[in-house]
Amino acid sequence: MIRAERLALILGLGLLVPAAAQAKTCPTDTSKLSRHIVSCRSSASMAQCRQAVAAISCSVQRELPLINAVVITVPQEDMGMMGYALASAPDVQAYEEDKYVKWIQAELTLPKFEFSPIPSLVPAFKASAPAAQPKAALPWGISRVNAPAAWKTNMGAGVKVAIIDTGIDYNHAALKANVKGGFNAVDEKNPTDFMDDQGHGSHVAGTVAAVYNNGSGAGGSGVIGVAPKASLYGVKVLDAEGGGSYSTIIAGIEWAVQNKMQVANMSLGAPEGTDALHQAIIAAKKAGLIIMAAAGNDSGGPTGYPAAYPETISITASNDKDGFAYFSSKGPETSFIAPGEDILSVKLGGGYVKHSGTSMATPHMTGLGALAVANGAKSFTSVRNALMKAATKLPGLPQEEQGYGLVDAAKLAR
Repeated sequence: MIRAERLALILGLGLLVPAAAQAKTCPTDTSKLSRHIVSCRSSASMAQCRQAVAAISCSVQRELPLINAVVITVPQEDMGMMGYALASAPDVQAYEEDKYVKWIQAELTLPKFEFSPIPSLVPAFKASAPAAQPKAALPWGISRVNAPAAWKTNMGAGVKVAIIDTGIDYNHAALKANVKGGFNAVDEKNPTDFMDDQGHGSHVAGTVAAVYNNGSGAGGSGVIGVAPKASLYGVKVLDAEGGGSYSTIIAGIEWAVQNKMQVANMSLGAPEGTDALHQAIIAAKKAGLIIMAAAGNDSGGPTGYPAAYPETISITASNDKDGFAYFSSKGPETSFIAPGEDILSVKLGGGYVKHSGTSMATPHMTGLGALAVANGAKSFTSVRNALMKAATKLPGLPQEEQGYGLVDAAKLAR
């Protein structure tokens, strides 16, 4: 993030090209274009923000009114002139590169997750072999958080839950009845098609709200979500490779806010944050959106982003012995721990599969958050407090691994 004030000082020292040298040339080869998020001052309108970048941008790719910003493309050869122009624009507050990065990984195979030179983003998740036809028993994580005890009071009916991820398989028998809509931030030409093309988002959605179906799950599978009557909304911010730009993630958060989602699941993360992303998270909390975020899979390494932001509820992963999952990140930001190892849930295209990761732990908490909302908690603070009161510390685990502990769904209804 480069702030206009700092650039103005640099300009005063004569270290950038003069204004007369500025000339916008837009190559037809898009690989020679660089994307940037330009944040404008709160006093500027969206029209004024667009005007501020008109002289130096090839195009305005997207508006992000949630954070009063625009996404622009600029010829790579004009980067110096872009800095000069933005530093000179009174309506511009800051700008940063809009990087495309991997927010999830298909496999977790090393004892310690290593980031590639181009930031490879967490949380990754480990896929085991596809599960055989599941028995009618509940997935162990659903039982461990005692979700069935809460269903006597409510199942999260009417609570709007955004799955900010790779989309949702809205045709899957375990999800179809609960999927109420969504948004595709990746393909701007098809914003209403939020079909999952990777599988991660569908698996997450199943843990949140796979259908109850008289206590047997779809087709007698036994796979039932923590809040099996919550309303699911697929917010597709990642492509089939699990990647996406920062602006795409922000656009997904923005859609969730604009459409009055109450709880959001973000089973994705980065080793570092950005100012624009943080501003989006802050704005979402202010609007009343409760964001559950995965701590990451850095095998004891630090919490990733956005989970490291205090405006989210950060989740680490436990195993079926109430131990700390070997792959889970941890840190002082940890809010709660939830089941995340060998979690059975929805498989893209039909059937069921087990995955492991903090990606799988987080939707347990999202479902619990939906139950808390259904029981009357509305704000970030009230939901967090309800979850804290319902949590119990797991023996032998330090604060940075479990936060307030594991939540008992039955206690949310008291």
